[in-house]
Formats: sequence, structure tokens, C-alpha cells
Amino acid sequence: MPELLRVERLSAGYGEAVVLEDIDFSLPAGESLALLGRNGTGKTTLIDTLVGVTRRHAGRIVLRGQDITALPPYRRAAAGIGWVPQERNVFKSLTVEENLTAVARPGPWDMKRVFAMFPRLDKLRALRVVTGMRGEQQMLAVARALVLNPSLLLLDEPLEGLAPILVEELLRSIARVVSDEGLSAVIVEQNPRAVLGITQHAVVLDRGRIVHRAPSGALLADAATLERLLAVGA
Repeated sequence: MPELLRVERLSAGYGEAVVLEDIDFSLPAGESLALLGRNGTGKTTLIDTLVGVTRRHAGRIVLRGQDITALPPYRRAAAGIGWVPQERNVFKSLTVEENLTAVARPGPWDMKRVFAMFPRLDKLRALRVVTGMRGEQQMLAVARALVLNPSLLLLDEPLEGLAPILVEELLRSIARVVSDEGLSAVIVEQNPRAVLGITQHAVVLDRGRIVHRAPSGALLADAATLERLLAVGA
């Protein structure tokens, strides 16, 4: 498969503080990466750096052969990056449908397709987003990223804080997007077994550096390594 994303010797952080150091990895088109690590190891900072909202100290980022290192976030979105941050960042003053139409770009992921992917949102399309709709907000955040029609989807802990039934529902949808539909993604998730089951590649961060990389299936089957790196019991 042709290469979609390449990150080369990347160091970045916030202001003068360096959080990530010497990050190197690549991702083929049509495949996905599980980004793992304990809390505070730099996972969200790496996602934020790919989006362009941190301070880069060294290295470069190449997407579909284009060096996007110096591009601002809105131009990275135009280049093909779709971002689902931890904070969701949906417009609570707008309806579900208006949240989608406000950002939609031409491409295969249109309103009909995302509502088919998330039937729960289809039922709420005319309603405003409210605080109590936590699971629906997360689905809407993913749907908003999809209607941008990106080539790379960045998901930062998409299952965090959701009820088990909503975790299962959203995970099935994400699995369909990255496995069946072949949209490349970098997925941060505290539940490694959930994300390793739907990705092809995995990297583990510790103290801002990559300390382990492996095929997702191999890491999923390696209980000892999961326990050592992530304190995940068998």
C-alpha cells in the first residue's frame, strides 16, 4: 500500500516545554494505528501536533506526499485530516444536522451516509445538542469529522466516559469505518484490547517517546508485553 502518513524525528510540546521527542512512524493508506500508553505519556500531544495546535521543536509531518509541517490547522484539515478531540467540540447552539452541514465538504461521506452509520443521530437530527447527550455528542463528533471527507481520521479517546452499551455501539461504528470502509485512522484509547482489535499497527508511548511498536494482532496476543507497558491484566 502507498504511504499515507510519515512522521519524522518529531519533537513538540507547549511553549518551551518539550513533551514529544524523536517520534518516527509511518502509516500506509487504508490502514490504522493504535496509539497507546499510560496517562500523561504524550498521546494527546501527538494527536494535537498532527492537527497543528502545539509548538513543533523539530522534525516534520508528511501527509499523502505533502509536507504539512508548517501548515496551520485549517489547512491541514483541507489537506485531509479529520480530528475528533477528547473535548468533542460540537456546537451546542446548533441542531445535530446543523453541526454536520456547517463543516461538510464534498465527498463520499455525506449526510445520508453518516446518518445510516449512526441511526441514533438520525432520530435526533432536528434537535439541539444538549449536555446530557454524552454518547450522542461523541457520535456527532465522529460524524462531523467524517463529513469533512478526510484521508486520515484522528480519534482521541473516543470511548472515554461512555456507558457500556454506547461503547459497544460506537466501537462497532469506528470498526466499520476503519476496517470495512478502509479509512485510515490514528486512534488513542485507554482500552487497548478494543482498539488493537480494529487496527493493523500499534505504537506505545512512554515519557514522550515511542518505546514499542508492533502489529496490532501481535501486541493483542502478547499479554506480558501489554502488562509491562500498559499495566493491563490478562
